[in-house]
Amino acid sequence: MLDQRGTGRSTPVTDDDLALGAQVLAERLTHLRADSIVRDAEAVREHLGAEKWSTLGQSFGGFTTLSYLSTDAASLEHVFFTGGLSAVGHTPEEAYALTYDKSRAACQRYYRRFPEHREAFARLVDLAAAGRIELPTGEVVSVSRLRSLGSLLGSDDGWQSLWALLEKDPRGNAFRHDLTDALPFGGRNPLYYVVHESCYADGGTTAWAAERVEPDDFRSDPTLLTAEHVHAEWAETVPALRPWREVAEAIAAHEWPRLYDVEALRASDARGAAAVYYNDIYVPVEYSMETVSLLPGVTPWVTSQYEHSGLRSGEVLPACSIWRGTGSSADGHDSLKLAPPA
Repeated sequence: MLDQRGTGRSTPVTDDDLALGAQVLAERLTHLRADSIVRDAEAVREHLGAEKWSTLGQSFGGFTTLSYLSTDAASLEHVFFTGGLSAVGHTPEEAYALTYDKSRAACQRYYRRFPEHREAFARLVDLAAAGRIELPTGEVVSVSRLRSLGSLLGSDDGWQSLWALLEKDPRGNAFRHDLTDALPFGGRNPLYYVVHESCYADGGTTAWAAERVEPDDFRSDPTLLTAEHVHAEWAETVPALRPWREVAEAIAAHEWPRLYDVEALRASDARGAAAVYYNDIYVPVEYSMETVSLLPGVTPWVTSQYEHSGLRSGEVLPACSIWRGTGSSADGHDSLKLAPPA
């Protein structure tokens, strides 16, 4: 399992790096994207003396594999994607506009099943708007942060955590601690907040794209939950993210190079398979199918049986084995696993 730049046990980015200064650190973070990770992977492959190897890319790991195919396809024997076929040739604004549609549908499915929880969430919105939800971390939860609980609906069992949270008394300690654990984009991994939007930047700037394209019904109905839609205000309202505000703003203004080469993808002769989750709220099926059409040797398996976390909780890898007669295993979110062919 490859430690991707800024993560894992190799060179993790931490709060200590803020001592470099916002502009210096922001410039360093621009070298943590998929294209840079591919260069690291190539260095490791050459060090191991492997002429070719295969990748299993979960979520962002799949995005990285697409970048790999754009520059060094000759190094790849087989490629496997699980929820990781990114939008190619689309802007972050287009990608996030579509993920709002997916989040809306996930919310509607949840509220149809538990209609009383829409009222429960509306009561929490009122408390958040009045500044009356304070976490053990000292964060006074904003409405936008509260709504990001919708990210739970992107995994197979996340709805259970949302259900358990909405059943609790918001005045109790259990609720505040569970809410702390459930909210995404906290201080445990500031990179998730600071550079998240750059993963969809196939050129151009991000400039808080998800916030700018928020649909009107989301603005008017706070019971519609969001997913991986970050807000600039969190750099003010989340204590752990405040020290990262200048860095986050610099990253939002950065002009990113292209991640993918359409002609190189078509010419890559990539072989493998891709699990595409029909209801995926993070990686829209529409763009995934567009992308897999550029890779005729990659067999898509489209399923509504699993959510984005299918690699963990489902029989996805045995299906990979059936597709191409190869086996593999991995765990973890947004992972990229590499192995020489057997």
